[in-house]
Amino acid sequence: DYELYAEPDIAKALIAYYSANPDFIWVTGTSLNSRAQDAVRVLGEAESYGLTPADYTVEVPAAGTSTADANAQLKELVRFEMALSARVLRYAHDAQNGRVEPNRMTGYYDFPAKPLDLQGVLKTLAHTQEVRTYLESRHPQNAEYQALRVELESLQASAENEIVVDPKLLLKPGETSPELPKLLTLIARNLDDETGGAYGEILSRLATSEVYDPELVPIIKAVQQKAGMKGDGVIGPRTVSTLAGTSKADKLLKVEVALEELRWLPSDLGSPRVFINQPAFTASYIDNGEEKLKTRVVVGRTTNQTAFFYDQIKQVDFHPYWGVPQSIIVNEMLPRLRNDPGYLDRAGYEVTDSRGKRIPSSAVNWGAYGANIPYSVRQQPSEANALGELKILFPNKHAIYMHDTPQKSFFKQDMRALSHGCVRLQDPRGMAAAVLGTSVDDIAEKLKHGHSTENVTRTIPVYVAYFTAWPDLSGKVEYFGDVYDRDTRLKQALDATEAVRSPSS
Repeated sequence: DYELYAEPDIAKALIAYYSANPDFIWVTGTSLNSRAQDAVRVLGEAESYGLTPADYTVEVPAAGTSTADANAQLKELVRFEMALSARVLRYAHDAQNGRVEPNRMTGYYDFPAKPLDLQGVLKTLAHTQEVRTYLESRHPQNAEYQALRVELESLQASAENEIVVDPKLLLKPGETSPELPKLLTLIARNLDDETGGAYGEILSRLATSEVYDPELVPIIKAVQQKAGMKGDGVIGPRTVSTLAGTSKADKLLKVEVALEELRWLPSDLGSPRVFINQPAFTASYIDNGEEKLKTRVVVGRTTNQTAFFYDQIKQVDFHPYWGVPQSIIVNEMLPRLRNDPGYLDRAGYEVTDSRGKRIPSSAVNWGAYGANIPYSVRQQPSEANALGELKILFPNKHAIYMHDTPQKSFFKQDMRALSHGCVRLQDPRGMAAAVLGTSVDDIAEKLKHGHSTENVTRTIPVYVAYFTAWPDLSGKVEYFGDVYDRDTRLKQALDATEAVRSPSS
């Protein structure tokens, strides 16, 4: 007898499969077959996918074991057969779905189930010699996943070789600091072809300079702009963090987390698609492998976090009404309404009762209400409307959408977690034109005609994503701050999963 630890669904699949199919998958005669050898090799490479090798370890019977006790040998082979099947099923599940169930972690994660027929996996493996091909196909097949794997392998093979720069450094052109050469070394390490061609000679010539020479200003601005900053040429904590703040250990964590999160998404991300990366504060429209549009965004504050989910873009609403959420009515409007009940009338809002009857704001005794207000508030289309001149809808339970905003100054800030949860676009006309398959001029024409809506006729998925490590379309991985501290909690969940799985097979 022996103990084999397996998750309940995997245990059920093993019992059901082997009850109906008593033949070995991994053993031929008294020896491990080529299927088994391939499977063990694949499981042993789990770390290259950001997985934990110990989760898939199987004790392999030693070659040339004595056959003197045939019964003992059979038991050993049965033990190996069941253990390898259990670990292969765990691997297939983890590769396709990830190691944690995100929706159980927080309400800010919202992903549909990705069913995996565990018995079907065993049936497939029992009738194929392409074990490696099949198991590797369980992983996401998109270019982003592969780029993150390449980055992971590079990090795992690299020396620590950290350069520590004063995180409080503040340096303006013409000023002097002994920290500057270290910062320039970091810039030189991360030059891409374009930046290297433009600035490589200057960096080489001034590599040891402690004076912030005016020739270096365009380089600093380029680094800042590439990181989504405003590019003012002043070296401050954010610039230092961009270049030196992500240690090897931090990068490894971010890449491991990103690989896990990608397993929650469809294997094929689709084209065209809209990809919003909250930590980067950007939204992109991608079609046929090209980034046709990239714009700055504002996402939810830490107290009003934007969820991580994906959906389908359905509609563009021009000169939209804004239905004010009850939370905003209660927490932000009600205190003022108690002292100034008519301010909604003056500010262009409509108030309706539970029957849909419109009534003046000034006629409501706002002081009589607390958390439960029996009125709806809607802001009419105008230049002051909180949604600006258009919104882009992808109906979801979080009531999140993309929209314009009259608060343009927010886009000048580097940290743009400033909204109530929706995604504000710096270039709403460009995004509307992209999803509708038309021109910005056509969008401008539509906006001349007041409130209207237009359906999006193509299939365009939108990813309201959260990745602190993410590759650009060339495959270069960029790193971003964990604005909602989600990486830390996900890492804790992964560690907890590993601890639960620790009983040996």
